[in-house]
Parts: sequence; structure tokens; C-alpha cells
Amino acid sequence: MAYLVLARKYRPQTFEEVVGQSHVTRTLANAIQSDRVAHAILFSGPRGTGKTTIARILAKAMNCKSGPVPIPCNTCRSCQDITAGRGVDVFEIDGASNNSVDQVRELRDNIRYMPAHSRFKIYIIDEVHMLSIAAFNALLKTLEEPPAHVMFLFATTEAHKIPITILSRCQRHDLKRIDLSSISAHLDSLCKMEGVCLSADNLWAISRESGGSLRDALSLLDQVLACSGGQVEDDYVTGLLGAMDRNVLFDISEATFARNIPRILSIIDDVFKNGKDLKRFFGDVLLHFRHLMLIKVKAGAELLSDFSPKEVERLEGQVRDLPLSFIDQVYNVLFDAETTVRQASQPRLTIEMVFFKIHQITPALPIDLLIEKMDHLLKDPNLNAASGIVEMQSAYGDDRETSNVKIKIEGPTDVDPSETGPSPLASPSAADSTVTGASVDGEGDMAPWQRVIDAVSKTKPSVGTALSRMQQIGETEETIRVGAVDNDYTTKLVKKNLPLIESVCREHTGKAFRLEMSVDGSGTRLDHAGSAKKRVEKMERRLLNHPLVADAVDIFSGKIDEIKIK
Repeated sequence: MAYLVLARKYRPQTFEEVVGQSHVTRTLANAIQSDRVAHAILFSGPRGTGKTTIARILAKAMNCKSGPVPIPCNTCRSCQDITAGRGVDVFEIDGASNNSVDQVRELRDNIRYMPAHSRFKIYIIDEVHMLSIAAFNALLKTLEEPPAHVMFLFATTEAHKIPITILSRCQRHDLKRIDLSSISAHLDSLCKMEGVCLSADNLWAISRESGGSLRDALSLLDQVLACSGGQVEDDYVTGLLGAMDRNVLFDISEATFARNIPRILSIIDDVFKNGKDLKRFFGDVLLHFRHLMLIKVKAGAELLSDFSPKEVERLEGQVRDLPLSFIDQVYNVLFDAETTVRQASQPRLTIEMVFFKIHQITPALPIDLLIEKMDHLLKDPNLNAASGIVEMQSAYGDDRETSNVKIKIEGPTDVDPSETGPSPLASPSAADSTVTGASVDGEGDMAPWQRVIDAVSKTKPSVGTALSRMQQIGETEETIRVGAVDNDYTTKLVKKNLPLIESVCREHTGKAFRLEMSVDGSGTRLDHAGSAKKRVEKMERRLLNHPLVADAVDIFSGKIDEIKIK
């Protein structure tokens, strides 16, 4: 007799033997007991999860001599014929090779005849999504109102390709990927039946490579048993499956956290020499660090179902003494480089450069420790005497291990205010826009020139903005003098709207408006404006070199994003 592969030899014959799909088998068993079985049922889900197997068991349950019963006897003529695949009243059709409208019409003509010796004539169509649109349309009426002795059982891996008109006429059952613990337990029971001993690590490795498909797991187990001769070693199984040894992933993460770059390069070299796919290796490394993150944040066990209990303990040991922020830093670098590695023509060099970059990361300290150091720094009397202020605003998360910290530097208090005034002829970024025109007169009210700017802005905002970029250089009882640079867009806009500006100026100040241009018509700034800009730049350099600022940047391992001069 020809050898039967494990997937066929140990194919489930009852609903109770189906692994990992209890939500479907329980529903069908209850439907049979209550006589509420639909005439058209669709099973959808990933490959190797039991769609066709459940359809066969349902066919046996409906045509069993003592049925319909939830548990077929598997001894009567009908059950044995269906198990052997020779049942004359159960038709298993491949949708990929029988997808034309003519074949569906032939099926539709044959369903009129009564079954030969069974209770129901059952059509099991596998990969039903492969039928053509014309074939689906030819099946519509028959599928909705078939004869009482006919049942349709469909199976597909791509339910989204089936027309909605077909889906609406079927009772749909979605099968899920089988969890690895269930696959491993099932493989262990089969190994005992076969008289073979495999370690738990080997069973987990096979289950992991199956991707939630029991049929794939059984095929891999067949391959392992055929090649090993009954004695199976862990390294042999890993090499046979072509999978990445988990020990390599644990070693590279351990070397990364220990900042042992020679060890990391040695691991990459071993992977390369062993002929492994480096791009897949990097993907496995990225996934491994994702698992380390999940362990650190105490994620649910269902997110770590790919790991055996021993591997979970090893993951916990690697991250137990590490701050979450450092693991997050490493994970972000790996994640950002994933596309680069995948598209690289030299993946080995690219992966090495990624780990060189990780090696240069300075581990971030917990925010509580940073705040404590900053408080100690601010209490230093020598630093408090220095001019300048450092303000910190922190927003804590749930575990207070991460936060957003912003440092704002304000100018020294020993600088002459007249020197820090912004240059209206310089770019707006040279000084804070809140200071450009907000001068105040002696009575505490807004200065006349500022009132003019505000009034013009209400009528023409663009002209008001242009005026705010200019500088008042003088004022008499009858005139307000404003300086500007010639050959400038701002000046041209002001000149174009002079009647409006003069009218507003007389209305709000009772004075005439006078625009004075710089002597240099090439676009050179006025002397006092240029000197003001230089003073601002000089002040920024003083602040950057301030010891308090240097200490803050060093503690937070950060950089200065913004300097505001008031």
C-alpha cells in the first residue's frame, strides 16, 4: 500500500477531532441537533485550517445511516464512502478547473435527480472564488432555491472575490489561523502515535514555521521524520526547515544591549556564511525587538503566542534591567532602516551600518532622574546668580518613563533694551514677531505708530504687515517719520497705498505720514537696523555658550531648537 502522508492519515473524521475551530464545529453540531442546517454554507479562512475537512464531516453527519447526527458513526456505507472519497452522492468539485458557465449549467441540470442511496445530494466546491462571473450568475437561482435533497458546501481562501449576490445566499463560517500551542500539542500526540520522540523546542519550531496552518505543520513534520530517521536534534530541525535559529536572535539582542559591536559583526558574518537570506534575517531581528518591547510593556500573552514558555522567560531576562526608552530607541532605528535593507543591493553592509548607528546611541535616562538632576542644578547658588532662565515643561505618561521636554532660553537681563529691539528691516525670524511693533507710550497706551499699523491692518492686512516691518525713526508734533529700504517689495506696497496710510495716520494721530528711504538704493539696510541685527546675533551666541544652557543640553542629550530675545 502507498504511503499516506500524515495530513491524510490523521485527517479528522468528527467535529471533535478538528483542531482550533471549535466556534465553527460547535455551531454546526448545534444546527444539526436543532434541524436548522442551511442548504448553502460557505467556509472561508487561511489555507490548511480545516475548511474542506469540516465540509466532509458535515456531509457524513447529514448522510449518516443514523443521522442527521452531530457525530457520524464512520461505520455505515455512506460514512465509509465519503471518507474514502468515493461517495456517489457527495461531489467534490475543484472550482479552479471547473469554473466555466457550461460546467455550472451541467451541475444545475444534474441536481434535479434524487440521490442514489443517501439522504442528501451534497456538492462540495473547493476554491469557489475561482468560478467565473458568468458561472456565479448561472448558479444564483439554484443556490437560492435548490431542491430539498440538495446541499451546497463552499470553501475558499479569498471570500472577498465572491460576488455579494452569492454571499447573501450562503451561511458563512470564518475559520481562523490555528494558534501555535494547539498545533504543537497536536503534533506531539501524532508523534506518540508514530512512535517518534521530538523535543518541545522542535515542535514549537515546526509550529512556528507553519504560519497557523495545520496541514503545513504536518507536511513539515513529515519532512523532518523522513530525513531524521527517528532521532531528531534541535539544530538539525532548524537547518532543515530553513528557519532562523532563535538563539541567534537572542545573541544579537544581548550583544546590542551590551554594546558589543565585535560580537554583533561576528553574528552577521556567521549568518552570511551559512547562506541565510540577510533580508529575512533583518526582518526576524526587527520582529525579535518588537517582542522585547511587548515584554517590557507587559503586553498580553496572546501577543507572544509564537514563543514557548522558556523563550518568554529568556526575553524577560534580557529586558528586566533595561529602561523602556533605550529599547524603544533601538527598535526605532531598526524600524526606520527596514525599507533601506529590503531595497539594498548589499544587505550585509547595510545591516552592519544600522548596528553601527545603534552602537552610537546614548541610552536615555528615566525622566524622574533627569528632573532630579535639573532640580539639583537649579538649586546651585553659582548658577542662580548667572543671568538667564531655563524653563522645563514635562508631560508624563502612565509609567513616567517617557516625556516630552522643552527648553526655552530667554535673553540675559543685563542687556540694554534699546539694543535688543528687533530690526524691522531684517527678516521676521531675527526677532520675535510679538516685539516688532508693540511699543508703548508714556501713558501706558499704544504708541501712535502702532495705532496706525493696527488701523491699516483692519482695512488691508497685507499693507499693515508691510508697515510693521518698517521702523519709526522720528516723530514731531506734526509728522511721523518712518524709515525703509529702497527697491524693496514692502516699500513698493507701502508707496502704492500711501493715500490710505496718510488718511489713517491723520485720523488716529492727527499727524502727517512721512516715508524716508535709505541713501543706498541697492537694497542695503539702514545702519542702525544692521547694527541691531548684529547685536541680536551676538546675544544668541552668548546664550548658546551660557554654562546653564550647556549643562541642560548635556543632561537631556538634546539640542537648542529655539532662542527668543525679549
